[in-house]
Amino acid sequence: MGRHPILKGIRIAISVVIAVIVFGFIVKSLWNVLIPPIFGWHTITFWQGIGLLLLSKILFGGFHRHGGGRNRWRQRMKDRWENMTPDERDKFRRGMRCGRGPFTASAETQI
Repeated sequence: MGRHPILKGIRIAISVVIAVIVFGFIVKSLWNVLIPPIFGWHTITFWQGIGLLLLSKILFGGFHRHGGGRNRWRQRMKDRWENMTPDERDKFRRGMRCGRGPFTASAETQI
């Protein structure tokens, strides 16, 4: 059987905390190495680095889920295709060509 959902949730939470810490240190380090010498601005702390990371995520990245959507769509279409009769599949293929034959350049040449 599958893994226990509570354990999976704990693993995800730990992974998120570790990722935030690592990316916070990366942002802080990159800021402190690049920005003060180039622009003369002040260095930042770890917490300011996490805040900057969060702010940039909100402004530029959003909080949507990545991936998975296309695979679900593909699986649904595959399931539908497998449940079609041969006549339905043929009708679907004809409909996808918008009335064009397989080797014609445009719809106008067939009319």
